[in-house]
Amino acid sequence: MTKRSHSITIRDVAKQAGVSVATVSRYINHKASLSDEIINRIRPVMQELNYVPLVAARNLASRRTGIIGLLSFTVDYSFFGPLITGLEKALKENGYNLLVATYQSDQNEEIAPPIGPFNAEGVVVFSNTLNDERLAEWYGIHFPVVLVHRTAPNSLPIPSVNVENRTTSFKIVEHLIEVHDRKQIVFVRAPGYQEDARSRELAYKAALKAHSIVFDPNLIIGGNYDRNSARQAMEEFLGNNPPAFDAVFAGDDDLAVSVISALRNAGLNVPEDVAVVGFDDQRYARLLIPPLTTVRAPTEEIGREAGQQLIKV
Repeated sequence: MTKRSHSITIRDVAKQAGVSVATVSRYINHKASLSDEIINRIRPVMQELNYVPLVAARNLASRRTGIIGLLSFTVDYSFFGPLITGLEKALKENGYNLLVATYQSDQNEEIAPPIGPFNAEGVVVFSNTLNDERLAEWYGIHFPVVLVHRTAPNSLPIPSVNVENRTTSFKIVEHLIEVHDRKQIVFVRAPGYQEDARSRELAYKAALKAHSIVFDPNLIIGGNYDRNSARQAMEEFLGNNPPAFDAVFAGDDDLAVSVISALRNAGLNVPEDVAVVGFDDQRYARLLIPPLTTVRAPTEEIGREAGQQLIKV
């Protein structure tokens, strides 16, 4: 990880901004309200000088926190265990500790993320946890960030680590068509703002087209990564006189488990009546009866690679 310059101090910021050190300190620590005029003098100077007031940088004995953060809108899915394991291994090998926090950007709120330049040396950001504006702000002050399961906004060369969604999703849908002769395939998707979800849906449609199967929008079920929501979506689908279908491609294994539960509750046999496939190859996938056919995503390796990338930033 690139070492920040020790030559720039709070006194340099105060001098160039034409304010006192105490005023800059109040701005950094949000100890008192300041006028817009003062704020607009301090902020650009801090950006120009690349001055990032890390908590540990204010400690005379050390100018590093030894902390790397992981920010995610949730950690309530099986997916995160391997991701965190891989990330933590990479960081510990390089002398860093991992701090995990949940957060969801909302452009209508001014609540800052719980992990950032004020308490960490860098952050791994999962999917859409931070909006583009926050990413641009952190990039502007040279705060190290690596994205996982999303690409960077067009104007920001922020490193990212992801899986190959398009090819693998295409192949598993093709497997249903060619090997199991399934032609009426439901796709259960996560929210559209998830980059993975969009990629997997595009691959699903491409596989249908490649095999001359007409896409039916009525076979798309809008869900999210919450198991209960996915199960409810499938139950509602089954209860509304749906088109005939003989297979389901679930956007991840957690969704697939919920789908299987709803199908069985409706009296349908898996895989005899309806074949179900997932994505991620969670540890429990092989323990299901029958085992879940799924795409193996190297989630732990993604975490490790994200950690290694962040250390290089």
